[in-house]
Amino acid sequence: MTSEEIKLNVEKALEEIRPFLKNDGGDISLVSIDNDKFVKVKLEGTCVGCSVNQMTLKSGVEMTIKKYVPQIEEVVNVVD
Repeated sequence: MTSEEIKLNVEKALEEIRPFLKNDGGDISLVSIDNDKFVKVKLEGTCVGCSVNQMTLKSGVEMTIKKYVPQIEEVVNVVD
């Protein structure tokens, strides 16, 4: 899978997740993909201060991204 295909598939995964986050007043955006293995995302809106955002990130976001791109090793949230 090329870097471009990885990016497209990560975006597809985020599109699948986005409606659930928006339902709760939040959102997510892709910041970067490093070495085709590590995804950096930014949780937005109510997701920023949400006490369960780490759980959401690992169980929901990371799992969904890995479904689309199995070689992804980790997904991390970046904060300003």
